[in-house]
Amino acid sequence: MSLSEFDSYRPPEPPRRRRRDGARRRGTGPGGGGDGAREMPMVPEPEFTSYYGRPVVKPAPWGHEVAAYLFLGGVAGGSALLALGGQLTGRDALRRNARLGSVTALALGGAALVKDLGRPERFLHMLRTFKPTSPMSMGTWILSAFGAGMGITVAAEADRMTGSRLPLGPLRPVLRAVEGPAGVEAAVFAGPLAAYTAVLLADTATPTWNEAREDLAFVFVSSASLASAGLAMITTPVDETGPARRLAVLGVVGDLVATRVMEHRMDPVAAEPLHEGKPGAMLAWSERLAVAGGLGTLLGGRHRAVAAVSGAALLAASALTRFGVLEAGLRSAEDPRYTIEPQKNRLAARRAAGITDDSITTAG
Repeated sequence: MSLSEFDSYRPPEPPRRRRRDGARRRGTGPGGGGDGAREMPMVPEPEFTSYYGRPVVKPAPWGHEVAAYLFLGGVAGGSALLALGGQLTGRDALRRNARLGSVTALALGGAALVKDLGRPERFLHMLRTFKPTSPMSMGTWILSAFGAGMGITVAAEADRMTGSRLPLGPLRPVLRAVEGPAGVEAAVFAGPLAAYTAVLLADTATPTWNEAREDLAFVFVSSASLASAGLAMITTPVDETGPARRLAVLGVVGDLVATRVMEHRMDPVAAEPLHEGKPGAMLAWSERLAVAGGLGTLLGGRHRAVAAVSGAALLAASALTRFGVLEAGLRSAEDPRYTIEPQKNRLAARRAAGITDDSITTAG
């Protein structure tokens, strides 16, 4: 009999029965038959798990800096759209505050991203290539193009706010001429800026993020609408926040609908981290605050105090959505169940559909 260090993992053998004549029964098969090995089967019924319960996929090494970047990118993108609306409709205060809010969010988000990268030059290294199949590469270029347009518009706003005292010299007429087109260019990249981070998460092997790949971008864009509209309602007089109030109401409806559709289309097992523990609590509060902020905007958004409180609720709802989704994905990567069970469910669905002759399924 050989001994191994893994013998301690072997389940105990059941007691062997003896015949009345004292002889041991031969075999373990039904009816007393068997192959004469007189040992319990050493291959138990298969159980789909990982080695020693360790994660099947490696959790992403992302912390709160990345969650802050996800949130602030949405604020920047949505605010750029509101700034364009103010620019086209003659709402000067809305245009100015939305531009300033967008650039502030962009700067803070960039700082959070650089902190996560560890070294600032890593961001510049990503600009050395242009790879359409890489969300990270495309996101870098989207962020750069968006930042260039918003930088021009904010420079023009700063010059106006200081009474044309910036030392621009002959560049001032040029700045005035390109301000409008720069605002349009930034707004063109605003939507991709708010959505690409969802593609970045869904393109990983993290179970919950990957299962939400078809709808997560809609959730993030709706969340960006909440955040930017809420910021505008806090910083801008109510007589100019009509576009922000409408965007807030549409954002609340879009956020609730997109989230429900996303969860319905996900594998129920992979969707569990969105409802349990800390991520579940954050997402539940996000929904409550979104509904409260939307109702406050709809019923009392023309009153300054109500508008400010509703805007703060919408901002908090958007932040909790980003933090909750990030945390749920990290939790799903830590438990092998969220990787293996959805795979089994997909395999069973393919077999039920009659797909048994490809490299994924087999007729057995």
